[in-house]
Amino acid sequence: MPVPDLNGTMGAAFVGFGVSSVCFGVLSLQCYIYFRRYPMDRTFYKFLVAALWLLETGDEALVAHALYHYVVTNWGNLIVFVSPPVWSLILQVTLGAFAGAIVKACFAMRVWRFSKHNIWMTGLILLLAASQMGFAVVYTIQAYKLTSLAEAPQLKIVASFSLGLGVATDMVTAAALCYFLRNLRTGYSKDDSLVNSLTLYAVNTGILTSMFSVATLITYDLMPQNFIYMGLYFVVSKLYANSFLATLNTRKSLRGRGTDGEHVTMPTFLMVDKFSRTKVDHETSGLEIGIQQEVSVARDPHGYALAW
Repeated sequence: MPVPDLNGTMGAAFVGFGVSSVCFGVLSLQCYIYFRRYPMDRTFYKFLVAALWLLETGDEALVAHALYHYVVTNWGNLIVFVSPPVWSLILQVTLGAFAGAIVKACFAMRVWRFSKHNIWMTGLILLLAASQMGFAVVYTIQAYKLTSLAEAPQLKIVASFSLGLGVATDMVTAAALCYFLRNLRTGYSKDDSLVNSLTLYAVNTGILTSMFSVATLITYDLMPQNFIYMGLYFVVSKLYANSFLATLNTRKSLRGRGTDGEHVTMPTFLMVDKFSRTKVDHETSGLEIGIQQEVSVARDPHGYALAW
């Protein structure tokens, strides 16, 4: 049998594992910062952060097991390339997709809040995320039926649909957030500056994850003989998890809020709706409305969660 290019196969997978490990380290640090910075946050968000970290820990362990199997246990054994893929390498696909789907669902709920419960746009994002997860499960099931690791390109269609749906989900989410955030402008310079920051963050997050997904899709379709696509895919789910944690951890700095439990006297853009803005523009009781908004913010028991 021809000798495979180890640089383009296991070398590429090893580099991807290294980058993925760095991203996992950043994720672990972000989890630590989250629990230290937001001890009074909702239990749901705490559970979600813990669940994501456990999923990514399992994902990283599966990748490490697969690489150990190929480059240590079977070092110099070329037969391994024409043997069925190791179970951990296959299962990692679904685990990574599941972690990504959770993050996408959370961003869909963000669209739900910012759009004032637009069920159609939120439903579209959730449908795209669920469809990608479904194709990832199909890929995993079909991969267990492969008789050789070299046959992985046979699943190109299923993989392309899964990765393509991931890119579509990111783009639709970013576009929806930009559109609905624009409607939250209040005319206050501080609030509008916050809206601009959140809009820029939404775009940058969608671009980063989409770039890796597109790169994975292109390399899988055009260079199936090497494992560059595999190394890129190892990183994708870590990027989703890190983007979610970064969004949670930047709530204080973006909104100018202090520690948990502090009251805020400046109304935030999340508490100002169009009805209030119209009244401020056309009626003389703007000061009274502003005071009512201040009280509503100060009494809000879940202030941080409203960032979502």
